[in-house]
Amino acid sequence: MAPFELTRVSLAQEERGTAVLPLDGDGDPVEVPEGGTMSVALAFRVGEAVDGLVFEETRRYAGRVIGTTRTTLGGYRAGGPYEVHLPPERLPVGRGNCGVYEVTGRFTDSTGRVLGREHHRFRLVHQPVRRAGPERAAPAPRTPATPPPGSETPNGPVPA
Repeated sequence: MAPFELTRVSLAQEERGTAVLPLDGDGDPVEVPEGGTMSVALAFRVGEAVDGLVFEETRRYAGRVIGTTRTTLGGYRAGGPYEVHLPPERLPVGRGNCGVYEVTGRFTDSTGRVLGREHHRFRLVHQPVRRAGPERAAPAPRTPATPPPGSETPNGPVPA
């Protein structure tokens, strides 16, 4: 067994559930709603004890690096599978942020040795503004109950 083997990468979203991504980074990008919350889950096995495992993720949009996140995962004994959920993040809002994001990840140990890499893409999709539901119709005007019989007035009986 190799020192490190990535077995699954998935995106967990509050709005749409979990999507398992292809390990080779091919295929259509997963669509995620702007302003939603997303978390990456990584499943892996290790062939030998790994000390100080770190996952470094670089995100690109329109060809430019927009951010790098470094997460220390810890030490692992040989075996697995292990599954780690990265902290959830709120996605940006606005049409200018919508499009395909390229994400590359790199796994290193405490000595800086690269143990594995991963690549995935997601498409941030604009969500139309939800307007409040239709206004509740105003209640019909109250009309008096049946008019009083002809022999009575609102103030009492009519004198004969």
